Amino acid sequence: MVAMRRAAGAGPFRFLSTSSTNYRWVILAVASLGVFASGPGQTYTFSVFIDPMIEEMGWARSHFTAMYAAGSLTGAVLIILVGRLLDRYGARRVLAGVVVLFGLAAIWMSYVDTTRDLYLGVAAMLTLGQGAMTMAPTTLVALWFVRNRGRATSIATMGGAVSATVFPVIGHSLISQFGWRDAWIGFAFVIWGLMLLPALLLVRRSPESVGQRPDGVRADEPSFHQPVPLTAADGFTLREAMSYRAFWFLLVAGASFSLIGTALTFHNISLMGGKGIGGVAAAGVLSVMAISSFGSNLLAGVLNDRYPNRFVLASAQALLITAMLSSFLVTNTALAMVYGVVLGASMGIGMNTITVIWPNYFGRRHIGSIRGLAMTSTMAFAALGPHPFSLLYESSGSYNLAIAVFLALPAACAMLGIASPRPTRRESASGAARAPTG
Repeated sequence: MVAMRRAAGAGPFRFLSTSSTNYRWVILAVASLGVFASGPGQTYTFSVFIDPMIEEMGWARSHFTAMYAAGSLTGAVLIILVGRLLDRYGARRVLAGVVVLFGLAAIWMSYVDTTRDLYLGVAAMLTLGQGAMTMAPTTLVALWFVRNRGRATSIATMGGAVSATVFPVIGHSLISQFGWRDAWIGFAFVIWGLMLLPALLLVRRSPESVGQRPDGVRADEPSFHQPVPLTAADGFTLREAMSYRAFWFLLVAGASFSLIGTALTFHNISLMGGKGIGGVAAAGVLSVMAISSFGSNLLAGVLNDRYPNRFVLASAQALLITAMLSSFLVTNTALAMVYGVVLGASMGIGMNTITVIWPNYFGRRHIGSIRGLAMTSTMAFAALGPHPFSLLYESSGSYNLAIAVFLALPAACAMLGIASPRPTRRESASGAARAPTG
């Protein structure tokens, strides 16, 4: 290990040395790989397992989605603990532990036979995959980047867009050849193979832990420029953040992407099938969504570095409304692809913004705890999406009613976002920050 570190400190591999001011790019690469590896625990991967598991178990679709919702809500509570662990122990220890447990959770899914097994498996997969494997890497990016945080986050979350394109295809192929149980086991080894060594060998807690500051600035350099005052950028505790109205508004402002986006992705095959779109074309809609999300995510990174995040968030909500309305017009494959493009764009811009806005508003020092609670909100709303869509589908025979009912949500979220300017707090005469009063 020592030899590896010495070798990394010289020659073409110098950037792998933590003494290099370019080490933030190593962190960014590992973060992107981590978000990519979260794929087995994401809804888009679960979506290809639903029908085979329902068919073997003989469960109703609403029963499966009820267990999915219960497991998601459990994961939403547990992710608070992950956020606190990130602040206390740092990303390397937490991420390595998460990777090990994530693989074991995938193996557990291969043994599901009862409702209890499904509930526990979903809770573990979503806590570790959708939650921790997304939150820990993006929190790392927030710690290592300030000036170009939006762009850096967009690059890290590109791994998610690629994951959404790759993992459903891999899952479908594994299920076709080996069955859904062996497919879950295969995903366990994919998770370990992708992330265990990078988490252990390359991740560092923060730039300060290796003698640097964000954006590659050395700690001993005389000046350090930030887009916001240092006290506001680094000083908010979770309790302080919770005293601001913007904190609570933002917890809800991202709800539409989690709830509606998860529901539409979860039921995509069934939704498209009801409109006469075949299984292959319906799967293609997911791929188009992922590609659109990929491009719009990069655009959102630029926008969030230049403009107030709340207005970018509102624009993503407008795109989501457009996507929902366009679903009513789908009658052929071409229109289905248009729907996929618009929905993917709304998800890409929305999720980039809702990730960047927390460190931009409340700083880096306690970002694990703050984002842990924010992630709880995200996962809880995601848990609430598929089940009501299932119930309304079973009662009406179409997803049109569910989509119409939930159209008001993104509009409300847009208004909450616009009403959430960046918090500020007064400084005392000595320069110390006073506790916020709201």
